[in-house]
Amino acid sequence: MHIVAALGGNALLRRGEALTEAAQHENVRHAATQLAALVAEGHRVTLTHGNGPQVGLLALQAESGPKGSAQALDSLGAESEGWIGYLLEQELANALPPEMEIATLLTRIEVAADDPAFAKPSKPIGPVYDEATAKRLAAERGWSVAPDGKYWRRVVPSPAPKRLLNAGSIAKLTAAGSFVICAGGGGIPVTRVDGKWRGVEAVIDKDSTAALLAGQIGADMLILLTDVPAVYLDYGTPAQSALREATPQELLAHGFAAGSMGPKVRAACGFVQATGGRAAIGRLEDAVAIAAGTAGTLVRR
Repeated sequence: MHIVAALGGNALLRRGEALTEAAQHENVRHAATQLAALVAEGHRVTLTHGNGPQVGLLALQAESGPKGSAQALDSLGAESEGWIGYLLEQELANALPPEMEIATLLTRIEVAADDPAFAKPSKPIGPVYDEATAKRLAAERGWSVAPDGKYWRRVVPSPAPKRLLNAGSIAKLTAAGSFVICAGGGGIPVTRVDGKWRGVEAVIDKDSTAALLAGQIGADMLILLTDVPAVYLDYGTPAQSALREATPQELLAHGFAAGSMGPKVRAACGFVQATGGRAAIGRLEDAVAIAAGTAGTLVRR
């Protein structure tokens, strides 16, 4: 089975964990072990991943440099793809059979220049802050900030992905037997202006891009890997209950928070509705069982 697996940001950095090289290497090493187990089961895997903490750190570093040296978010997104892709490729090379080739691709994603998301920043990036610190930084740096769980973070525009411009290369490499890492952090947002491609100041939602990627390259299944075992109703309350299987219509009838499970639910349902394939949401540690349909929340027609 051909699986597109999407690693949540917590696979690279746990919530509240310091963005150190050692922490990232340890988390990526663990993720690579779970992904290698999918390959050992006979699945072909195409991998995408989040980049929120990393792209936020790169933005902070760019702002602290010489005047005029700060880079736009599309360039920072490309930097984070290379950074995280390298970490993943290195650890996957240690976990996968030595004969398996691994390719990390910078991936451009077309977005609409008039997407309404540009007027309403909503995508969290960078480190977490307490409310007072977040609002002080917003005033000093012209940021938009918003709550993210019990913390606050910077938020930036998150336009909807329309098309992966590298999809043909990804499909060919996967068909040839390569383990492809692509569309990291939702990919690099670009749009057509006067007939020419230009980068835009935004960060695309990784789960939306994962669903689009899975559809464009003809994957059989989309697996969104996170740090909870399944999609829960009434999450965090004494009445919480896990959904083990649902149709898109059933899942979309429930309200899920935009800052947590909401994007994953919409992405999973969108892939199933568009392709008729299967999607699932669950823990990284359960990846093999999720693919087998015995763990996580399965979404299918």
